[in-house]
Amino acid sequence: MAIQAVVFDAYGTLFDVYSIGALAERLYPGQGAALSALWRDKQIEYTRLISLSDPDAERGSSHYRPFWDLTRQSLRYALQRLGLPLSEANEEALMAQYAQLSAFPENRGVLEALHRQGMTTAVLSNGNPEMLASAVNSAGMGDLLDHVISVDGVRQFKTMPVAYGEVARHIAAEKTDVLFVSSNAWDVLGAAWFGFTTLWINRQGLPFETIGPRPEHTGADLMAVLDVLGLAP
Repeated sequence: MAIQAVVFDAYGTLFDVYSIGALAERLYPGQGAALSALWRDKQIEYTRLISLSDPDAERGSSHYRPFWDLTRQSLRYALQRLGLPLSEANEEALMAQYAQLSAFPENRGVLEALHRQGMTTAVLSNGNPEMLASAVNSAGMGDLLDHVISVDGVRQFKTMPVAYGEVARHIAAEKTDVLFVSSNAWDVLGAAWFGFTTLWINRQGLPFETIGPRPEHTGADLMAVLDVLGLAP
């Protein structure tokens, strides 16, 4: 293995999508955890619905909507599903928090170690450029990422192969020389099928998917990246 680049998923991997739960709990006492979980599930479901309903990779999905829009609509669905009142003030507060999700505490140290070694680093995300820029900047990681790549350019979401193909437009490396890192098992599986070397960050101690190839590497947090590459923190 001659890894030349490390490509990270953003939401759930670099940024804690469930950190929104604290604000959700303040706004909707007793429902914060349920709201944040359902919100995330519906967000991912919408990306799959859009891509699978029109998978023409040449022009992108005619149903495509930016991930920020899907995030807002998913929030509205989750509130309705849980029977919670939707107010404009609460919606804007939750969306503003989503734009600046908490980063996992080990992120910066891992990225700094990669930067010292001259390793190319990137994000490949379903997020549209504006929301990714907000998340990266609020986490103070902009100086440690060489590329922040959005699927917005191809108007298809992961796990469509064309979405993973966006990496090649920015990084000149063979697929197997790209270490793709995600905490989402479905994302790791899609990346493995595409041909990347994969690392699954299994923060919650979950079983991996029961179809397809298993990830080449697994770890409990992003420190596993350094273990895979044989680098010191």
